[in-house]
Amino acid sequence: MDRSKRWLLRAAIAVAAVGGGYLVWQQLGPQPLPAGIVGANGRIVATDIDIATKGAGRVKSILVNEGDFVTAGQILVEMDTDSLQAQRREADAQLRRAVISVDTARAQVVQRKAEKDAALAVVAQRKAELEAARKRFERSDELVKRGTAAVETLDNDRARFESAKAAVSAAEAQVAAADSAISAAESQVVSALASVDAGKATLDRIQTDIDDSTLKAPRDGRVQYRVAQPGEVLGAGGKVLNMVDLGDVYMTFFLPTQQAGQISIGMEVRIVLDAAPQYVIPASASFVADVAQFTPKTVETADERQKLMFQIKARIAPDLLKKHIRQVKTGLPGMAYVRLRPDVQWPPNLQAKLPQ
Repeated sequence: MDRSKRWLLRAAIAVAAVGGGYLVWQQLGPQPLPAGIVGANGRIVATDIDIATKGAGRVKSILVNEGDFVTAGQILVEMDTDSLQAQRREADAQLRRAVISVDTARAQVVQRKAEKDAALAVVAQRKAELEAARKRFERSDELVKRGTAAVETLDNDRARFESAKAAVSAAEAQVAAADSAISAAESQVVSALASVDAGKATLDRIQTDIDDSTLKAPRDGRVQYRVAQPGEVLGAGGKVLNMVDLGDVYMTFFLPTQQAGQISIGMEVRIVLDAAPQYVIPASASFVADVAQFTPKTVETADERQKLMFQIKARIAPDLLKKHIRQVKTGLPGMAYVRLRPDVQWPPNLQAKLPQ
């Protein structure tokens, strides 16, 4: 009888322990999701950014370490610019030479115009001499006809007249030559001005290369790792650092066909990380793959088609990330929960809860 009582007592204690354990599991274990909310395993991902050189060169110094937080515009890497500085000095000297050439060419234009003015004066003088020679020749011709002048005088006056005509033609040719010289001088001015523009463009290009030799953070983020070290020579596009953009963080997860097909961009998502299960991070669906990421071997039947898995991305709001940027870490696993129907309320354990 005593043994029977002891056995019954032990059985009662065991049942009570099992019942108590079940109640504890019900309280502490995962809560069942209401209809209209689905969940899936995921991982936190951020946009990777490679900090790379524009041109070939030697790494002079790296000003940040792995794990450092950086802000947009912060100087991260300095490349050696001795060669570029020498090119800049050379281009600057060529620009000064081009500027002097412009002044010289303009002076040539002024000189050629002065020569043209002198040639025009000579033309006027020769025309006056021609007119005088013509009148003398005409008088001599009249006098010879009257018999009051010698034929020799007429011949001399005719020769002077023809010589004056030739002198006028020669003077006019000098004017034409002066015009050509002016055009050539003006062309030299245009060429010299073009050389000045080319010199300025060369200086700007070299200065741009010098500026690009100082590598800056394009966005706020965190340095993940170094790819190169000071003193290394890199080719064009050589990577020096890798950083993550902490303003563009999201969780990637996968859902089957039926659930993925109900998701639209902007739907509310809740993220719970394994490393911090006490917090619930609000997010929104920002991407739904249009092609299945992995599939069963065959998809001939409706059942098999439902096994197709599509990638979803849940993006965390940039303003929220900015407030907690020091706590943001990529690669952390967790759960993503999507509300497929707006009329469904989030259960208490999925209400947004963030660190203070």
